[in-house]
Amino acid sequence: MENHEYDSIIGSPDAPYINSLARASALATNYDAVSHPSLPNYLALIGGDTFGIRSDCTDCYVDAPNLVDALDAAHRSWKAYLEGMPRPCFTGGSSGRYAKKHDPFMYFDDIRTTPARCDNVVPYGSLDLKQLPDFSWITPDLCNDMHDCSVATGDAFLQRTVPGLIQALGPGGVLFITFDEGSGSAGGGGRVVTIAAGSGARPGRYSQRFDHYSLLRTIEERLGAPLTANAATATSMRALLK
Repeated sequence: MENHEYDSIIGSPDAPYINSLARASALATNYDAVSHPSLPNYLALIGGDTFGIRSDCTDCYVDAPNLVDALDAAHRSWKAYLEGMPRPCFTGGSSGRYAKKHDPFMYFDDIRTTPARCDNVVPYGSLDLKQLPDFSWITPDLCNDMHDCSVATGDAFLQRTVPGLIQALGPGGVLFITFDEGSGSAGGGGRVVTIAAGSGARPGRYSQRFDHYSLLRTIEERLGAPLTANAATATSMRALLK
């Protein structure tokens, strides 16, 4: 999700579903984004670093280890689903409500230039809840992620989407919902809502300080994958999980 501080979502009457999910799930109450604007936060989430990028550039690329390398090393399947993406491995900067700056996979050289990997970066319509890989990434489009449209619009998207995902993840499955950045400066990118839902999450409120590197570490730990860059020294969010 996009561009909202924690306090503009938790307790907001415009986000009834997110708030109900937060009450029933594991809510990190002290979770920070790591930078501004969007792109460096997305890179941090799968690359464990911002790589010195401080803009939403669409012609900048990164030659560095990333989550896909870690998942491949652990023999874990993965796929990234981008709403509005016109076709798999689309390299353009934008298309309709799709924005490359919200698709970190297309910035890493060893994903973008490797056909077997790049073909796993696909339009959201390709999501098959009966055949989920070990790790799935979903980026909503510029409206459903709250970037260009209202909090209520994003909340409605999650209400339509999350229950089916949780059911498809099955016993022990975990769904993380997070925002790329807030409007403040905490942690470098503002304090944002992050929720762990599903039967593998441990409901409650957790006040430990976490950030995007913490989430990357937790995903890699959960899937038995090696830790990437700053994830290796970040605080794990394993307390939120069963």
